[in-house]
Amino acid sequence: MKISKLLQFIPHASIRRMSSARSQRSEVGGQSEVRGQRAPVRGRKSHPCATADVTDKTRQPILPMLSRKFAPLTAIRCIGSLKSIRRRPSRGKPAFLAQRHSNLLLIFAVAFITCAWVPSSLGNRPQVKRDGGFSAQEMDMHMHGGAAKVGSVVFPVSCSPVSRRQFGVAMAMLHSFWYEESGSAFAAIVKNDPRCALAYWGQAMSIYHPLWEQPSAQTLADGRAALFRAKAFGNKTPRERDYILALDAFFADEKRDYVGRALDYEKAMDQLQQSYPKDEEAAVFYALALIASAQALPADKTYAREKKAAAILNRVLVDQPKHPGVAHYLIHAYDSPALANLALPAARNYATIAPAVPHALHMPSHIFTRLGLWPEAISSNLESEAAARDYSAKMHMPGAWDQQLHAMDYLMYAYLQMADDLKARAVLDELNKITTTTPESVAPAYAFVAIPARYAIERRQWEEAASLEIRPESFPWNRYPWARAIVSFARGIGAARKGDAAAARDEAQKLAAIERDFANARGYNWAGQVEVQRLTVSAWTAHAEGKNDVAIQLMRAAADLEDASDKHPVTPGPIMPARELLGELLLELGRNSEALREFETSLVVAPKRFNGLYGAAHAAELSQDREKAGTYYQELVALAAGANSTRVELEHARAFLKSSERVKE
Repeated sequence: MKISKLLQFIPHASIRRMSSARSQRSEVGGQSEVRGQRAPVRGRKSHPCATADVTDKTRQPILPMLSRKFAPLTAIRCIGSLKSIRRRPSRGKPAFLAQRHSNLLLIFAVAFITCAWVPSSLGNRPQVKRDGGFSAQEMDMHMHGGAAKVGSVVFPVSCSPVSRRQFGVAMAMLHSFWYEESGSAFAAIVKNDPRCALAYWGQAMSIYHPLWEQPSAQTLADGRAALFRAKAFGNKTPRERDYILALDAFFADEKRDYVGRALDYEKAMDQLQQSYPKDEEAAVFYALALIASAQALPADKTYAREKKAAAILNRVLVDQPKHPGVAHYLIHAYDSPALANLALPAARNYATIAPAVPHALHMPSHIFTRLGLWPEAISSNLESEAAARDYSAKMHMPGAWDQQLHAMDYLMYAYLQMADDLKARAVLDELNKITTTTPESVAPAYAFVAIPARYAIERRQWEEAASLEIRPESFPWNRYPWARAIVSFARGIGAARKGDAAAARDEAQKLAAIERDFANARGYNWAGQVEVQRLTVSAWTAHAEGKNDVAIQLMRAAADLEDASDKHPVTPGPIMPARELLGELLLELGRNSEALREFETSLVVAPKRFNGLYGAAHAAELSQDREKAGTYYQELVALAAGANSTRVELEHARAFLKSSERVKE
């Protein structure tokens, strides 16, 4: 009989929970007293689970916890005494299960599983093939070994000396969102030191992905189960208890939505960092919670939460310049057009702090992209993609690691701005070879649709854009309806720009249906992004039908809406900026001066974009402002100086500059 079948006969009430740090135990005879409340204890006098809080009704069944690959609290001692396991009538089940000696068999079976089964990861991140977690040698390699560095974090815990040394390594990887490795590292600590409460907290933190995507119901259940164990041992110090309870503010209560969880966790971390003002880790995690809440709430163009987070992080930076979380979260806090220049020092430092972490190699490109520093963005993502590919092979992951595709999307974006279309094509060819990813998360969902859409639209290949299909078919696209919207957007723009108004209108209707599906969604405003896409496709459809006043009205509404929103961290930017497309529409209608203003406004938000520079230069040229046109054309030619490009825009720019030189002569 399977172990899962055997386990269902263990009464849930036999799982005891340990008392809080402030509980005082006095033992008289065979009974235990908890702060004036007397609870009968079965078994021997020193039963380690005898101080259960009898008022606590939150019993969690052992079977679901084991089935989610969590180890139970301890081995035999926290299952309950022999007398607490009652006989049950057979009710048609094998007779031996009703016999007393079979209960002993069950106890020893569960004890064996408890001692031998420690998870390497939880939630939706891939299972790391480590045969039970990190070895001491691997931990030491991460701390001291050459290029295998993850940064420096000091996080005191009341665990064994070995666990304390390993904890800082696990925390450093957690701060760089290397969740696979941090989860494995915390699991290794649990295996060797099962009473280390904050190691269970670390496992829960490793499935809490505040800036990536909302947790599934299973992930929330896994987090609650990990914190259930953490609470059992988390009363050694008030600080450890408070860290556990703060995270419980996010995972507890199945009925809350994501925004409520994010805000509750932000509030809990605020209280924690105020209670322990000398604990800089509390301050760093509070800063991350602020950034997560800002992303979940409607866009605030004052960036109040992000600025508050950055102020906290900059204070910690003075004391801990090699802290990976400080550099990482500063990049996220400043990842907006108005603030990006403030993150440039952190961006240029982060990869040197944690060179072993693929995500740390990629993150600087968020700021390089915001500032139009394309060579640096390319360098970051080439390193990150190579590291991600190597990690996937090392861990024997099915398909590509999701972080590889994330870097590839940023690579495609940067190559296209430099008109390096051959290298951009190589990225697309590599993507087309990938059919599965581990995990099937927001990053590959976005990259699978964005990379081919960017490649077609940025190069103005309208037929190619109009014929795009979503792939691979096996990907769980139902979880990411905004991904289908990106494909419809590309198809709609392509159809409208080549004059097929009917096909473009069909895509606009699809976008409207997807937008309606997001009507009551909370969290990041994907509905707003789809609305921008619908308005844009509708504008170009109207233009294809000759309704130019309607087209300008719709396109301007799209641009204004996009300006009022913020991009998701998964993307380097929209497939095509709406205000840039407004400039192109005005240019086609001969309203050149207006077009120039829109292109220049777009370039403030998205500097050094190829099509933005060309649009501004061409609009200035048609407006008879040859000086301004020359300035923009020179910048465009310099941008693509190293590219082997055949774009007609570059040929036109070079011809204009050459004629201008003849005029000067």
